[in-house]
Amino acid sequence: MRFPIDVRSLSFIAGSDPAGVLDMEGRQRADKATGELLWGLDLVALGGKDGAEVWNVRMAGEPKGISTGQPVKVQGLTAMTWEIDGRHGVSFRVDGLEGTSSAPKTAQGA
Repeated sequence: MRFPIDVRSLSFIAGSDPAGVLDMEGRQRADKATGELLWGLDLVALGGKDGAEVWNVRMAGEPKGISTGQPVKVQGLTAMTWEIDGRHGVSFRVDGLEGTSSAPKTAQGA
């Protein structure tokens, strides 16, 4: 199950350039639902007084015009828990990313 994340109070910065998500044989993986190639990058999520976190996110289709350090607008961010061989964690996925030229929002009253 995917859990939607409300991004209205968050700002995001690309923490890395987008790169293809590779399988164990070194081939780029494809989205099971659409067949589009999967891409990933680190996103720095800024949340006001709570500080920042770095999330590795994936998306189907290549994000165009995104580079490290660039503020980005995120569409359709979801989280999903996973467990494999006794290991578990949370993965993040976005429906789309759009590079912006504006500076990230700052916390009010900080």
